Amino acid sequence: MPAALKVEDLTVEVDGRTVLRDASLEVPEGEVHVLLGPNGSGKSSLLMTIVGFSRYKVRSGRIIFDGRDITGLPIHERVRLGLSIAFQNPPVIRGVKLSDLLRLRGGDAYNGALTLAGELKITDFLERDLNLGFSGGEVKRSEILQALASNPRFILLDEPDSGVDVENLNVIGRLLERELKDRSGLLVTHLGYISKYLKPDLAYVLIDGRIVCSGDPGEIMETIMEGGYEKCLKCWKLERKLG
Repeated sequence: MPAALKVEDLTVEVDGRTVLRDASLEVPEGEVHVLLGPNGSGKSSLLMTIVGFSRYKVRSGRIIFDGRDITGLPIHERVRLGLSIAFQNPPVIRGVKLSDLLRLRGGDAYNGALTLAGELKITDFLERDLNLGFSGGEVKRSEILQALASNPRFILLDEPDSGVDVENLNVIGRLLERELKDRSGLLVTHLGYISKYLKPDLAYVLIDGRIVCSGDPGEIMETIMEGGYEKCLKCWKLERKLG
């Protein structure tokens, strides 16, 4: 199966500090992969680099999306190609209503977004300033709605289960479970709660900017629960030493 997204030997700096080191991963068409790692390991940095934020400077390596090298493309070009992202901590934007963003899609896409808003139980928030006064769960639902409204070919999800209570996790998880069936995606999570719904095909572990292992999501989560991320790092160091 062809790759929807390939990250090849990516080294990235932010403000002169290296945040990713020779990171590589590949997400085939129609699959959802999960990226695990402790806080500060570089998970969000990888997503920001993939989507094209200029602060994240690619020093080596490349990003291939749908067979095309997008490493040097600006954000809007990547979005046009079908990339979408749900941020972990989106900003409050005064004077811009959630409905204003959804209307940019126009026509049937806007009507579809309204349907999704109803399923996510945030119809009452459409005419409010974006994220202003929203609770943590409401912000997450708003982000998921915006990410899906563009009908992306590939979706990047940054910690959709962070700071979300059980009720909101159930709403978000069930909707994503359905919406990602015909899409490819990369999910970033620290705790892995959302994986119960999305059932990712492959997991990666990122520690200190390096992808130290990949494999069956269930087995990797079990390893992390038993020995923490330190156990993954020890295995990686041993493999490098023996190799």
